[in-house]
Amino acid sequence: MSEVSVTKDAGGSAPATDELVVLEGVNKHFGALHVLQDIDLTISRGEVVVVIGPSGSGKSTLCRTINRLETVDSGHISIDGRPLPQEGKELARLRSDVGMVFQSFNLFAHKTVLENVTLGQVKVRKTDKQEAEGKARTLLDRVGVGNQADKYPAQLSGGQQQRVAIARALAMDPKVMLFDEPTSALDPEMINEVLEVMQQLARDGMTMVVVTHEMGFARSAANRVVFMADGRIVEESAPEQFFSNPRSDRAKDFLSKILHH
Repeated sequence: MSEVSVTKDAGGSAPATDELVVLEGVNKHFGALHVLQDIDLTISRGEVVVVIGPSGSGKSTLCRTINRLETVDSGHISIDGRPLPQEGKELARLRSDVGMVFQSFNLFAHKTVLENVTLGQVKVRKTDKQEAEGKARTLLDRVGVGNQADKYPAQLSGGQQQRVAIARALAMDPKVMLFDEPTSALDPEMINEVLEVMQQLARDGMTMVVVTHEMGFARSAANRVVFMADGRIVEESAPEQFFSNPRSDRAKDFLSKILHH
């Protein structure tokens, strides 16, 4: 394996090896729409970053560029010191290092819950099937659906399916987990069961980027809140700072609409 060289910063201090996800000057257009504008964002190992903002602000696009589901027009993105690969096996390997949980659960309908969580381990990680199944059962227990292992996705509630999707992503031992509005398609009573699993992941030290409208989760689980509007990062700060004393008028306006309606 080739070693990744790490340079010291200008001050000569120790290398900043804790930087896991780095976006520098990232721009993205959809036709005439400039959806990401000069995005600079660094996410440290073990950090939980919650991205919030009005609809159409670029939050989901930002999330999807980190594992190259969306390409960027300019700028650089690196994961654990390595630039995002363009395509091929390197890209597949990167995607297995970056777990992704979407609004829709994207489970294979014709495979059991256990098979859904085992498949990637066997196909991508080349894990022995028996070992993969053992790990899958452990993870399904961890997210609270261990007793559903032999069912098919259609037999599960939305909240259970989303927890299976989280277990499937975790099965690949990702370095970072991306959540793109993971509760927005769920009935209200199912939202908390998914958020509780995410809260536990945060407590366990998983690096997470979470796009969500769940402000309670942002307050309690985030190390940092990133507020986006019109394709830009408008401000970022600790949750208590952001929710009690936002600096920008844009954030104040946003919070007044969602916290007092």
